Amino acid sequence: MFFCVCVCVCVRVCGGGGGSCCSAGAGGTTLSATAPRKHQNHIFFMLFGSCQINIAQVEGQNLAADNVSVIEGETATISCRVKNNDDSVIQLLNPNRQTIYFKDVRPLKDSRFQLVNFSDNELRVSLSNVSLSDEGRYVCQLYTDPPQEAYADITVLVPPGSPIIESREDVVSEGNETELTCTAMGSKPAASIRWMKGEEELTGETTVEETYDRMFTVTSRVKFSVTKEDDGVPVDCIIDHPAVKDLLAQRHLEVLYKPEVKIVVTYPEGLTREGDNLDLSCIADGKPHPHQINWLRVDEDVPPHAVVTGSDLYIENLNKSYNGTYRCVASNAVGEAYDDYILYVYDSRAGEGAPQKIDHAVIGGVVAVVMFAILCALIVLGRYFARHKGTYFTHEAKGADDAADADTAIINAEGGHNNTDEKKEYYI
Repeated sequence: MFFCVCVCVCVRVCGGGGGSCCSAGAGGTTLSATAPRKHQNHIFFMLFGSCQINIAQVEGQNLAADNVSVIEGETATISCRVKNNDDSVIQLLNPNRQTIYFKDVRPLKDSRFQLVNFSDNELRVSLSNVSLSDEGRYVCQLYTDPPQEAYADITVLVPPGSPIIESREDVVSEGNETELTCTAMGSKPAASIRWMKGEEELTGETTVEETYDRMFTVTSRVKFSVTKEDDGVPVDCIIDHPAVKDLLAQRHLEVLYKPEVKIVVTYPEGLTREGDNLDLSCIADGKPHPHQINWLRVDEDVPPHAVVTGSDLYIENLNKSYNGTYRCVASNAVGEAYDDYILYVYDSRAGEGAPQKIDHAVIGGVVAVVMFAILCALIVLGRYFARHKGTYFTHEAKGADDAADADTAIINAEGGHNNTDEKKEYYI
C-alpha cells in the first residue's frame, strides 16, 4: 500500500528525460514516467487513479461520506468529510476508480463534475444532469497511515411516465362487474399503484416487469360490482414513487340502471270525492331515460273516459266504480319499474260539517287538575283554622264561683265584677 504512494511521488519529481523513474521488483507493478514534462502532472493523477489499493476501512475512521439519491436529469452532490485532518490528501474516485478530483484539481475530463467546496476538512463535488450510467459507488480516499476510504452510493431515480387507465367496457349496467387496468411504465425503482373509488380504497392485483435497461413497468388490475349510485363516481389510479408526487389517472364510471318511478297527485289536494276530477303525474328517471311510460289499472280496465297524456293520467267526474289500484310502468334498456296509486272515491259531502271529535283524554286531564286544586284549597283552609285561636267571655259565667245561688250569680254578672276570671274557649 505504501509502495504505490512512493511511486506517485517519484513520478512527480522526475525530470523530462526518458527512462523509468522507479519500478517494482519481480512480480510487482512497474510504473514509468517517460512522457514530456508538460504531461507529468497528468501522469501523476493517472497513477493515483490506476493504483489498485485494497484499503480497508479503519474502525473509528475520520473520513465520512453519505449516500445520495437523485432524480434523473438533476444534480447530485458528493461530500467527502474529514475530522481532525493532519494535512492528508483527499481525492474522489468514480465507480471505475478513476480520479474525479485530487484535492481541488479535476483530472477527469467530464465537465459535469464541478468543485463546490475544498478545504482541509471537506471535498464537495457536484454532478449535474445525472443519468443512469452515473449510478454506482463513489470512493472518498484520505491518504493517511493507514489510508482510509469512505463510500457514497449514488442511486438514480427515474419517475414513471403518465399512467394509463383502461376499462374493460365503457358502460356497465348496475349489478354487473367491471374491471379497470392501470399501467405505469419506465420507472426506477418500480412504482406502486393504489386505487380509490370516490372516498373508498380498492384493492388491486399488481404485476411488476423489469425491462432490459433496468427500468420497471407496473400494471395493476381491480374488479368490483357497480350500483346506480356509482354512476359518475371517479376512480383514481394513484402512482407512488420517490421521484414524483401527485401522479394519477382518473376515470369516471358510467353506470346504466333501470328507472325509478313515483306517482304524484296533482289534483285534488285533499279527499277524492264523487264528481271531482283526478290528475296523476308519473315521474320516472333512469339511465338511459325511460323510453316508454304506461298507465294501467290492476286487475281491471282503465275507465273509458280516462285520458293519458305522456306521463299524466286524467280522470274526470269520479264515482265509486273507479276505485282501485292505478299503476305507472316505466321501462328502458336495463329493465322496468312501477309505482302504484290506490284510488278511493268518497261521498260528495265527505269531510264537510263533520262534528268535531271530543278528546276524552284532554277532558279527563282538566277534571283531574280541577279536583286536585279543590283538594289543595280545603287542606290549606283546614290548617289555617286549626291554628287560629279566639278568646271571649260568657256572661253566664261571670261571678258564678262566688254567688250563693243562681240569682245572685246573675245579679253579679249583670253588675260586672272586675275580678271575674277569664275563661277561654277554642274553636276548631
